[in-house]
Amino acid sequence: MTALLTGIIIGISIAAPVGPIGILCIRKTLAHGRAYGLAAGLGAALADALYGCIAAFGFTIVMQFLVSYSNWIQLIGAVFLLYLAYSTFRAPVRDQIDPESNNLGYMKTFGTTLLLTLTNPLTIISFIGIFAGMNITSSSESSFMLVLGVFTGSALWWLTLCSVVSLFKRMISVKSMKWINALSGLILLSFGMYSLYNACKGLIG
Repeated sequence: MTALLTGIIIGISIAAPVGPIGILCIRKTLAHGRAYGLAAGLGAALADALYGCIAAFGFTIVMQFLVSYSNWIQLIGAVFLLYLAYSTFRAPVRDQIDPESNNLGYMKTFGTTLLLTLTNPLTIISFIGIFAGMNITSSSESSFMLVLGVFTGSALWWLTLCSVVSLFKRMISVKSMKWINALSGLILLSFGMYSLYNACKGLIG
C-alpha cells in the first residue's frame, strides 16, 4: 500500500466519526448550501493535515507543548463550542439558501472549523499513536505523501458528506430547519459541556 493511499485511509478514519465538526458541516450545508458545508470541512481537513505533519515530521517541541497544555487547549475549544451552540440556537432560518454568499462568509466558516479542530488535543494524540504504530519517522521519504493523503482523505469525506446532505435540502421545510438548528445547538452544547468538564477535571486534578 502506497503512503498516499495509507494517508487517505487515515484521513477518512479521523474525519468520519460523528462529532461537532460533522454537525456543523451538515447544518451549514442545509442552511447555506454545499459550498459552505465544504468550506467547513476543508477547515477541518487542513487542521488534520497540520497535526499529521507535526506527528509525521517529528516536531518534538510542538508535540510536547500540545500534550503539556492539552487541558488548556481543550478548555479554549470547549468555550468555543459553547459559543457555537449559542449561535446555532439563535441562527435565523430562511426558506432558501442564503443569497449573500461571499468570500468572507466562506473564510469565516473555514476558520471556525479549523480553530475548532486545532483545539481538540485528541486529534494530535491520535496521529502520534497511529504514526508511532506504523513506525513512521521524520526521516521517512514517504512522510510528505502520507500527510498529503491525510488531507485528501479528510477532504474527500467532507465533500461526500456535504454532497449527500445537499440532496435533502429541498425536502426540508422552514419548520424542519428550526428543529434541525435546535437539535444541532443541543448536540454542540453537549459536546461543549463534556469538553469543559474534561478540561476542568484535568486542570484541577
